[in-house]
Amino acid sequence: MAPNLTTASALFLETTQDSVVYQSKSQKSASAARPRSGLQKVQAEHKDEPGKQYNLKIRWRNVIAFLYLHVFTLYGIYLAFTAAKYQTNIWTTAVLIFASIGVTAGAHRLWCHRSYKAKLPLRILLCIMQTIAFQNHIYEWVRDHRVHHKFTDTDADPHNSKRGFFFCHIGWLMVRKHPDVKIKGKTVDMSDLESDPVVVWQRRTYLVTMPLLCFVLPALVPVYFWNEDPWVSWYVASVMRYTLQLNGTWLVNSAAHMWGYKPFDKDISAVENLTVASLGFGEGWHNYHHVFPWDYKAAELGPYRTNWTTGFIDFFSRIGWAYDLKTVSTEMIRRRAARTGDGSRHSDAPLEDLHETDNSIWGWGDKDMPEEDIKEVRIYNKCN
Repeated sequence: MAPNLTTASALFLETTQDSVVYQSKSQKSASAARPRSGLQKVQAEHKDEPGKQYNLKIRWRNVIAFLYLHVFTLYGIYLAFTAAKYQTNIWTTAVLIFASIGVTAGAHRLWCHRSYKAKLPLRILLCIMQTIAFQNHIYEWVRDHRVHHKFTDTDADPHNSKRGFFFCHIGWLMVRKHPDVKIKGKTVDMSDLESDPVVVWQRRTYLVTMPLLCFVLPALVPVYFWNEDPWVSWYVASVMRYTLQLNGTWLVNSAAHMWGYKPFDKDISAVENLTVASLGFGEGWHNYHHVFPWDYKAAELGPYRTNWTTGFIDFFSRIGWAYDLKTVSTEMIRRRAARTGDGSRHSDAPLEDLHETDNSIWGWGDKDMPEEDIKEVRIYNKCN
């Protein structure tokens, strides 16, 4: 069957080609202990069955595209140091930052987790920035990410970290989605995005706006304004920039689920990783984020230098474009770290003050969010 070229995500289209067989890596016997949290309950319900095999179809279009991008990114790096004008390198860096924050502040913290609200001008700006990033349109990005939070490290998780670094970094985009991802994706509430005219417009026009904003415009600007060589401009400002930006995002799915410490919940895969936080514009404080996905900072503490996205949101909050910024009380953080953390964050919360918190939610507005958590949320810059 030919690829469906009518969908928005042309690069990430599914094909029905040769299959790859994945043997489940989590064939452990069920624990006698009762699941501690909502996430553990979800994982128990969706745990892999012994001997179960998954026949995943290779997306050959994606394999070829990613091979091209990564091979010629090496060439782009060479050109950036040997042939590109300094203006081109500055432009490339600026576009990379601009696009990345479109994902982190826009698709992730605003639209997916609803950790703050944005007025129309900021939503339009973030939509443009996220389109430059080309990681699928906002609606699809949010749906997959909400499923990731609801069903972390199960077959319903699009980039299940139990399948190894390569799979959760890039491999998940090289094969068709597991059927559970599609099934559970239909159960996630997306009504908020369906009623947002900015998201609806982007989804309808994505096949036109994405190529222009992600590839054509970044390559044309250096050629037009400072007479850069078109060949150099394409491989530096478009190919190299896009590939580096993709890998920065992918590290959150891979490294931030594997290497680091777990001060807030030692029983989940997400970790705190300074390197990923620095490269991912603040998205590397991932253990905290999975425990408190509605916090607009996606982190407990930390300066702007390791969380540029928070600085971006705070700036627009000051000028009135971002409002209802949600965060977590220090007391709530302290109690959670004392109850489920790995001890890397000191906490002296008395045990009688601790309460159960359900991890298996995608953010603010999830119907499964505990009432006690809702009551403890702190909201700044409220808009009456």
